[in-house]
Amino acid sequence: MITGRDGTVLAAGCVLWRRSPHGAGSLEICLIHRPKYDDWSHPKGKLKRGEDTASAAVREVREETGHACVLGARLPTARYVANGRHKEVVYWAAEAGTGTFTPTTEVDRLLWLPPAAARDLLTQPRDRILVDALLRALAAA
Repeated sequence: MITGRDGTVLAAGCVLWRRSPHGAGSLEICLIHRPKYDDWSHPKGKLKRGEDTASAAVREVREETGHACVLGARLPTARYVANGRHKEVVYWAAEAGTGTFTPTTEVDRLLWLPPAAARDLLTQPRDRILVDALLRALAAA
């Protein structure tokens, strides 16, 4: 686990999106379920030694969703306390590429949802803010 000078745990993740294969290309957002926390969130994880945040974000998407991705706009950084430690997660918008999800002990479910449904299902309010940021970034592109 990599930490900043002040001991903050450093992590990176993505708000993974795609055009729906089922309905006129409408937007879908990928959410993952982590059984350890029984929560729905965006794919994210801690940096490894020598890894930059962009590389970590792409790696975490691959590990947790089975999908490749292409990073887009930088989204807001989340800062919060988890398990008594300060954590900082750098996020990007990321368009999903090819891949297949395989359940693991870390991530047991994956859903592709329209933005409003994704916002409603997310466990943490800070993750809902990222859905709105993604929509603004895609509208501006």
